[in-house]
Amino acid sequence: MTSTVTPDSPNTSILEGVPGPLIPGPRHDALIGDGAQAVMTRYWQYGKGMNDGVFPEDSYPVLLVHGFRGDHHGLEIIANYLLKLIPNVSIISPDLPGFGRSADLPENTQDETTQGEDNINAYVAWLRDFVEHINPARENAQSLPLHVVGHSFGSIVTSAFAAAHPNSLALLSLINPISEPALEGSQRIASRLASLYYRAGAALPEKIGYPLLRSQLITRASSEVMMRTKDKAMRRFINGQHAAYFGSFGSRRGVLSAYEASITHTAAEYAAAIRVPVQMLVAEDDDLGTPETARAMYATLTSRNLPASTTGARERLDMIPEVGHLIHYETPRRAAELIADFAAGHSGNEK
Repeated sequence: MTSTVTPDSPNTSILEGVPGPLIPGPRHDALIGDGAQAVMTRYWQYGKGMNDGVFPEDSYPVLLVHGFRGDHHGLEIIANYLLKLIPNVSIISPDLPGFGRSADLPENTQDETTQGEDNINAYVAWLRDFVEHINPARENAQSLPLHVVGHSFGSIVTSAFAAAHPNSLALLSLINPISEPALEGSQRIASRLASLYYRAGAALPEKIGYPLLRSQLITRASSEVMMRTKDKAMRRFINGQHAAYFGSFGSRRGVLSAYEASITHTAAEYAAAIRVPVQMLVAEDDDLGTPETARAMYATLTSRNLPASTTGARERLDMIPEVGHLIHYETPRRAAELIADFAAGHSGNEK
């Protein structure tokens, strides 16, 4: 199934304005993993059971996984819309290891075959353990219709997770999925320059490296490049979000290894191995992919040999015009509506 999103009325932009007040959700902390490999993980919960830190048995569970250099705040607007759109929803949104208020992945999770980069498998292992923590009473996707949502780098992590652990989730929605290799795609020069930037930030003395990686000038420049809205208030809001949260990382090693993982993998490389229904929310003007590479990923999904679905689509591509890599800021209501519609189309998820 493919669709192109249209504006609410003719001759209007699909881009949205500054959101109203948001429900922040209670904070929870947990050690995820075993022994010395455990990662202190901070996460937030919205909706049913939000004070519990786990999904209630009678809820519709949604797990949100943010992108590179962000934290849970990036998907908080979508979370708030989902609260209004999906009955009995319970949403959990962690800070990925190394970002926000979560600790780094352990150093010995690095794979020497990738020249010191954190193997994407380390993120998948953490996510597997995290899912087990937030779903202690559930055993499989039949009793737990877990709906996982990943944005950008989060689309890579969640796609790899879905391919490796098909019984741990029921649905997968990918926002701005990474569908082309960063070092081979249309932004390969920018990706190589960014790689040099992160390597320099990690290698320089601490008193120089940290300010470089947290530079508000560089953050502002990247923010301006990614935005498509012309609304001045909205541009101030997005710049403010990036200024507040882009510098929230644990260590220079962690941010470098996460970046290297983000440019050496794509969500598309896992598409053929994913055994659950997948939704792609694709931006027509994404800096980190093109409609053509997104459609190629979608074609891979449609070629999977899966049992015929008696309810919703096994794969779905929703193309959102005008927007770039900031769907979660510039069209969050639309994204939430599409995710809720995908959920409603599958057995056990009806509104």
